[in-house]
Amino acid sequence: MIKIFLLNIMLLLYIPLYALDITGQWNGFPKTDDIQLKVVFRITKTDSGYISTMDNPEQDIYGIPVTEIIFENPFLKIEVSSLQIEYTGVLRGNNIIVGNFRQSGKSHEMNLLKYARPQEPKKPYLYSSEDVIFENREDKITLAGTLTLPRKDGLLPAVILISGSGPQNRDEEVYGHKPFLILADHLTRNGIAVLRYDDRGAAGSKGDFKTATSEDFASDVEAAFDYLKSRKEIDKNKIGLIGHSEGGIIATMTAARAEDVGFIVLLASPGIRGNELILLQQELIFSAFGINNGVIQRRRKVNKGAYDIVIYTNDKEILRRNLTEYFKRSFNELPKTERPIDVEKNIEQRVNQLLSPWWKFFLGYDPSLILKNIKCPVLVLNGGKDLQVPPKENLEAIRKGFKKGKNKKVTIKELPGLNHLFQEAETGSLSEYYRIEQTFSPAALKEISDWIKEQTGF
Repeated sequence: MIKIFLLNIMLLLYIPLYALDITGQWNGFPKTDDIQLKVVFRITKTDSGYISTMDNPEQDIYGIPVTEIIFENPFLKIEVSSLQIEYTGVLRGNNIIVGNFRQSGKSHEMNLLKYARPQEPKKPYLYSSEDVIFENREDKITLAGTLTLPRKDGLLPAVILISGSGPQNRDEEVYGHKPFLILADHLTRNGIAVLRYDDRGAAGSKGDFKTATSEDFASDVEAAFDYLKSRKEIDKNKIGLIGHSEGGIIATMTAARAEDVGFIVLLASPGIRGNELILLQQELIFSAFGINNGVIQRRRKVNKGAYDIVIYTNDKEILRRNLTEYFKRSFNELPKTERPIDVEKNIEQRVNQLLSPWWKFFLGYDPSLILKNIKCPVLVLNGGKDLQVPPKENLEAIRKGFKKGKNKKVTIKELPGLNHLFQEAETGSLSEYYRIEQTFSPAALKEISDWIKEQTGF
């Protein structure tokens, strides 16, 4: 491997050194025998050189400071001292870096790629785009967003975009994609006003994300709804909600208690109880990564027991004690090869995560129970290759939930070949999200806009 890398460098010495661009988002997978976890470097040029951060999306870790970055065209060196990481590589053109990833003394071949995102709209837009601030008076926080308005006369139908789990910005930026930017652009071009906003505590919005649950996020949606009703351009009777993933749960909460919601669109929205969804999600994702089924089932057993403790224990200190004792006992029962390297640290991290208000609420919440209270038109879409919100189990639960309320204005569709982000995918694995250049399937976009225009008579 070392000889191959040196040969690549020698060959590159004969390539003319043009003004190559190192800035941007670079994505790679260290070639190891274990599960390949995504590494992302975000490089920015400054007056004094370059700065960078590192992400590990599969482990939900973002913005790790890069200690040192040196670029002497075409050679790149990056150090992340906190994780004992060093990356060295050679830039070949503007879109690939060939190099080695070294961590804690172990070296692995890793090439970095800068992926194109061809669907992202370029300015000037063919519509108006306005940065806005609105207030959640109940929780006394302000939320920042963007309102896009078609350039046409008369009152406009409008939608509010509601993001999935985790602190998201207004574009729902995830895995190098901006699905809400693409969706807002498409809908606005089709004559529909769109309000998208940063989650509380994220980007330009105030508030504390860590202490919030889905119910708190629903109150933010209600604030966004009230804001749209105050705009003279918007038809107050034709305001709808579009929720993606957990955003679908939040949309149904809002629509169930607000009779003036005109319609809702649920994109990969959970239909089964949170603990069941997370266990199913983990099983499918681990399997897609090639983990042995025996290992998967042992992990499932450990996690299921922990989730049951969370659901049925209300006192926080008792919960902390019970979870800590449970994980110690469970890890001792696992084969040594499957135990965490640092057991105490792993237990502490798991316990702290499960003690958060969001996890406590989500694990015990059954989104199908509220559907009987929703009377407005509903479009439900799920990708056929979605591993995070699998279509079979979730669409069936949603169908039964709406049936109990006898809402006959519900359309439910499974879109073949699409993953959780509504990209055209091969397997649906999370490792594909970055690699796929497409951000949002054009067919899915058309499905959404056509249905909304039908509901609003536009």
